[in-house]
Amino acid sequence: MTVFVSGDCLTRAGPLAGSGDERVLLIEASAFARRKPYHPHKLTLVFSAMRHFRDELRADGYTVEYYRTETFEDGLSSHFDAHPGDHLLTTRRSAHGANNRLRELVGDYGGTLEFEADPRFLCSPTDFDEWADGDPPYRHEQFYRHMRRQTGYLMENGDPVGGEWNFDESNREFPGGDYEPPDPPRFRPDDRTEATAEWVRSTYGDDGYENAPYGTGWADPEEFFWPVTRDAACTALDRFIADRLPEFGPYQDAMLEGEWAMNHALLSSSLNLGLLRPEEVIEAAIDAYESGAAPIESVEGFVRQVLGWREFVRHAYRLEPEMESANALGATADLPEFFWTGETDMACLSDTVEGVRQRGYSHHIQRLMVLSNFATTYGVEPKQLNEWFHAAYVDAYHWVTTPNVVGMGSFGTDTLSTKPYVASANYIDGMSNYCADCPYNKNDATGENSCPFNTLYWDFLDRNEAQLRSNHRMGLVYSHLDNKDDAERAAIRARADELRERGDAGEL
Repeated sequence: MTVFVSGDCLTRAGPLAGSGDERVLLIEASAFARRKPYHPHKLTLVFSAMRHFRDELRADGYTVEYYRTETFEDGLSSHFDAHPGDHLLTTRRSAHGANNRLRELVGDYGGTLEFEADPRFLCSPTDFDEWADGDPPYRHEQFYRHMRRQTGYLMENGDPVGGEWNFDESNREFPGGDYEPPDPPRFRPDDRTEATAEWVRSTYGDDGYENAPYGTGWADPEEFFWPVTRDAACTALDRFIADRLPEFGPYQDAMLEGEWAMNHALLSSSLNLGLLRPEEVIEAAIDAYESGAAPIESVEGFVRQVLGWREFVRHAYRLEPEMESANALGATADLPEFFWTGETDMACLSDTVEGVRQRGYSHHIQRLMVLSNFATTYGVEPKQLNEWFHAAYVDAYHWVTTPNVVGMGSFGTDTLSTKPYVASANYIDGMSNYCADCPYNKNDATGENSCPFNTLYWDFLDRNEAQLRSNHRMGLVYSHLDNKDDAERAAIRARADELRERGDAGEL
């Protein structure tokens, strides 16, 4: 028997939690990394983490077969040539169709295959399906409460600790433009990671990829710094708990120019690779609350992201295979070029996109209320935005981006959200310092220097009125639209058309 370790499930839990005598198989397929114009930090992260995991297992006495091949099929072929009829034990894959395809391939090579549950998650498919009890829509708040009760996390005598299930109202503060968040951890690349980064450059181009849109050079990567080992990931967790968790809650939706990390955990890439387990990061945060090192508002907000939202989107993706192509509002616009180049005068978008180009990362409120908000009001086809997120972020996988981008960010489906998450410049101004020096006027929706977020927000409501006005959560905003007379609405539509022409020409 051989334990077949997936490149995104690098954990000793699951199939490797046995005696230590198992043979281990890992396959590093270079063709897979050419499917999208991935950020070089994403490729370096995954390949370096795989190579470190291989070497750590070998140092601990495992027999590890590590194939560096063009395709996964090539790697499996080489393995079964060496071990005819072998039985593979592996974790269940998250991508649609991956499990059936893997079973077919193993069968074609004369082997057998057995799946185990994915140890990167706490909620099993059976548990979620029993909770969902039928067809969507699925509602996160109810699921989150279910998980709290199931696990006992932040529960006391059947009630939520602190008397509330969530503390959203306490977690929407802006610290002011002079606020200096703690420095995020950076892990200096060792020789193995340096060699991997150089291999990525030489294999996929200077910045990644001959198939990158707008030519090679869309990314502008700074020195790689993400954790690629479990030891480094545990250090990142410790740093978050000690330095940033105490103020994570109130400032989790805040944005400051040049402060790409704020108080966020920066643990998603490690969780999604299996370097950290969800229960250990949740329990570390709860320990901080119980010791008095962090307030309940911050701890609950973090627990909700990991225990609630992360588990929730994984299953929403699993149960809705058509979500990737969902487009409930019929959006057809192409993704503007500046999502790849960062060349825009809009301060919030320029800062956010440039951070993605440099690090393959932005925090969740930038993803939702800057990037997705703009693309949705602009009318971008959800699939195109999803493809960009998948390629651009170090923590992105199909099960992550599709529900977050197509479902929540674009409202391509109402499977997991009850309304579009769109807003005008008023929201961005209230939660950031971006508007202060932006050449666009945050107060205007029409006119030469009017903020595109204002224009596109009202235009979005106008052009989608037939589908959205009846939404029970949209009544107030449509009452505000009703206050605009025909001339105002016509001026907004004209300005929106102008902005899209400029966006298509790369002149926003």
